[in-house]
Amino acid sequence: MTDTAAAHPVRWRLKRPSIIPGFGVTLGFSLAYLSLIILIPIAGLLWRTAGLGWEGFLAVLADRRTQDALYISFGTAFVAALVNVVFGVIVAWVLTRYDFPGRRLIDAMVDLPFALPTAVAGIALAALYAPNGWIGSLFMPFGLRIAFTPLGIVVALIFIGLPFVVRTVQPVMEEIDREVEEAAATLGANRFQTVFKVILPGLTPAILTGFALAFARGVGEYGSVIFIAGNIPYVSEIAPLLIVIRLEEFNYAGATAVATIMLLISFAMLFFINLVQAWSRRRYGHG
Repeated sequence: MTDTAAAHPVRWRLKRPSIIPGFGVTLGFSLAYLSLIILIPIAGLLWRTAGLGWEGFLAVLADRRTQDALYISFGTAFVAALVNVVFGVIVAWVLTRYDFPGRRLIDAMVDLPFALPTAVAGIALAALYAPNGWIGSLFMPFGLRIAFTPLGIVVALIFIGLPFVVRTVQPVMEEIDREVEEAAATLGANRFQTVFKVILPGLTPAILTGFALAFARGVGEYGSVIFIAGNIPYVSEIAPLLIVIRLEEFNYAGATAVATIMLLISFAMLFFINLVQAWSRRRYGHG
């Protein structure tokens, strides 16, 4: 060992120095907050479900009513998220690329599902799309019933999920320089090629994130759905409603089992969202 090394020993640091003080305090507060608000309730749910044992848990999972409720919840949420991706991107494009009278009003209306109570939204949608409602009566001559069917659930989930796609895509779309589109046109690309080969690749991570957020919100939605769904077992009964029914029957084990299944699926979805966001930062963070 040289004299220089002896005079200046290596000092190990457990954390990187930061210009913002209070790392230990803020980290401790963050862990305590996450534990009290999120981790402990989830642990309690898993602990209560573990009391069923594997046989009891699999029996709940194998129940046809549970399977149908999960299928309706995730199926309708998936369809609604797909619809929201298409129209959400179009709405974001109009709000970003065009300036017209009333644009700010429409931009504010996009956030309306965030502020509107879900029960109010459900009652309003059920009144509009009922067989004798303003919109529902227009489809009845064609034999198409919207309210009190899975189609009505899709309509409700489209309503509450659209802002997630618009607000996720809109900031990224605003950062795309119009000179890129002009350069593509100069090089001979038509509008179709410019959209699908120049614009959409840069928007793909944001679109996937908006889809996942709308899908996750739709799976757990309750207030705006129960009024328009009809809540018919095996037909239009969603999983959150089934949990409430099990609780009203004092079947707490069955309720926690269904909730655990939804929790596991939701965790997988959130993990996927984080992967998409990380991939987006790596690919476009310095672009």
